[in-house]
Amino acid sequence: MKFMVTLDRDEDGMWIAECPSVPGCVSQGTSKEEALINIKEAIVLCLEVRAEKGFPL
Repeated sequence: MKFMVTLDRDEDGMWIAECPSVPGCVSQGTSKEEALINIKEAIVLCLEVRAEKGFPL
């Protein structure tokens, strides 16, 4: 599956990655590349938890 991800920088310079189609799925990194790697892992984990709890994917 492909998910849209948004990237933004916070006031401390960290990159914040969010997946709007998966509620609460947010991650960060010190670089864009790290933030993208981290959000991919976060998406997988968020979807696993949602499936376990019976929430819609």
